[in-house]
This record gives sequence, C-alpha cells and structure tokens, in this order.
Amino acid sequence: MKIGITGLANSGKSTIFNSLTRLGVSTPPYAATSGEPHLGMAKVPDERIDRLAEIFKPKKVTYATVQFVDYIGLTRGDAKQNRSVCEFVKDADALVHVIRAFEDEGVLHPLGSLDPLRDARTVEAELILGDMELVEKRLENMDLALKKGSKPSPEERALLEKCQAALNDEISLRDVSFTNEERVAMRHLQFMSIKPQVVVLNIGEHDLNSDQAAAMCREVERLYKGSVWVKALALSGKIEMEIAELPSEEARAFLEDLGIQEPALNRLIRACYENIGLISFLTVGEDEVRSWPVRKGSDAHAAAGKVHSDIQRGFIRAEVISYEDFMKVGSLAAGRDKGLLRLEGKTYPVTDGDIIHFRFNV
Repeated sequence: MKIGITGLANSGKSTIFNSLTRLGVSTPPYAATSGEPHLGMAKVPDERIDRLAEIFKPKKVTYATVQFVDYIGLTRGDAKQNRSVCEFVKDADALVHVIRAFEDEGVLHPLGSLDPLRDARTVEAELILGDMELVEKRLENMDLALKKGSKPSPEERALLEKCQAALNDEISLRDVSFTNEERVAMRHLQFMSIKPQVVVLNIGEHDLNSDQAAAMCREVERLYKGSVWVKALALSGKIEMEIAELPSEEARAFLEDLGIQEPALNRLIRACYENIGLISFLTVGEDEVRSWPVRKGSDAHAAAGKVHSDIQRGFIRAEVISYEDFMKVGSLAAGRDKGLLRLEGKTYPVTDGDIIHFRFNV
C-alpha cells in the first residue's frame, strides 16, 4: 500500500518522511520547486507481533509495511507545479497532509505567516482544482470521440458530470456519496480529493501533549466536516526524527523524559493503515512470526493468496484462533483442546488479529 505525503512547501513533509523511513533525505530551509520523489517503507507497529515473537522465538519476525512517497510541496495558484506533485502521488491509496503549526524564523512560510486552517483550506482547494481539470479534460476527450463516430460510455459521462457538479461547488469528492459500482468505475481516474487523508499538524516541541494541539486537531477535523475519511493528529516532526535516529534504549529514555508512551509516528502509521481500510492477520511458527495486511472484509481464501498463490489455489481449510484467545491459553495446542482453534472455509471473513494456519493441497 502506498501513502503520498503532501502539503505546502516548508511544512516539514520531508522531516516526517525521514522519521518514518529513516532514509535521511535532505531537508533544506527553503521551498524546493524541483527534484526527484523519495520512496521509503515503514513498518506498521504491532505489539501482538512483539509478544508472539517472545513466545515462539522464531528465526524471523516480519511486520506489515506501508510505502510512503515524498515529493516537492504544493504551491497556491501554481497549476504547473501542483500538477507535477499530483502526478507523482495520484496512485497513492491515501494521503498524509502535513500542515505547519510550528514557529521557526529560519524556515520561511510560503504564504508569509503561520495559519494552519488557512493552509489546510489552501491545499484542499488545490486538490479540488486538480480534479476539476481532470474531469474537464476527460469530458472534452469524450466529446471529441463522439464527433469522430465513437460512442463513449453514457454511464461514465454521467459519473463525470456528477463529479464536476460537486467540484464546481468546491466539494471534495470524498464528501460525495458514490455507489460501490461508481467508485470502482472511477478508480482509474485517480482523483486526489477522493483519497482518505491523515492530516498531520506539525507542531513545535513546546506544544507536545498540550491542550492547544488537541484543540487544533479538533478545528481541523471540523474544517473537513467530520468526514470519516479524514483523521487529524499532532506531532513534532523535529522530535520524531530525533527519536528515529536514536538506538532503541536511548529512544525509550527520551520518550520517558518527554512524557510520551510511544513515538507519535506509530499512531500516524496505524491511522494510515486503518484509513486505507486495512486489517492484519497473523501467522506464527518457529521459522517466522508475521503480520499480513488485507482489506477489511476479506475472506480466508483471499487471505491465503496473500501468503502464497499456491496456498490459495489448493485451499482446504483455515485453522483460526483470535490473538486474544491465543494469549489466554498460551499455545495452539491448548487452543485446540479448549475449542478456541476452529476450522473455517473459504468464505470466512477474516478479523483483525486472527492467527491463521492454512491447510492446502496442490
């Protein structure tokens, strides 16, 4: 799964990208207008994997991962640059929208002053404009095709006109009601304003755990009309990057000094994971303890295909026990004895935290 990091220039996008991926890309104090996109992977934190690894002591421990892409920032009114930004993140499953909420005289704000709500509205407006341009171009191509004798899909035209009407009213497509069939039909268009978002308020160190930061998050969520597709959280990109660069023991001590239980980036990664609609099922054994991402609502047959296509092809049954039940009894054998480890068929709906062993024959 791919998450695009977006926002205005000098909002701290690359700092947060470095914290997530530990890649150490350059973070200049000026607004970049060109360059190559940066790609990196981040592990999805999961305490269940940590505890299962302690029990099974496997040769290998593998966490689910999410890919992040970072590119230059959006610029108000610069259609060419913004088109370039959208081109690099249009295939992302969701967006992390970084909003600057920290003061730093050494890092210029592209709009001249600190105003998180204004910046949020600015970026949202640019995403809507980009989608309007895409719809208009698509409709123009359909008109040209019609003149040449082709018969464009009337269903697609109706869908595009529905999108156009909302965008003309400055309504993001994520706030428009679409049927499942419409969402599938428009997937190839890769609209930006329909993507789920995690809005990150990049705050200063003095605002950590503050009421002010919590209030800003609530204000941002109200700006998005309480959309289920938008979540907001506050973190300090500078602090998070410092934590990411420390050895684990030093990082824990640093967090304790700050009065923080875990890096805020853990919450960010989990929020992205959930916002995309992903859950994890788990596999365990002496060779490997692993977390596997699947779409919420996936069945056991689809989950088997995540592990290996041969397992899916030769699927017989899935042995399933919930993580909570496993931790109560302490072993798969005990779970089987107590009737907690059960056999399920292809259509079993996988639940987050299911520990699954697939029986198959090829």
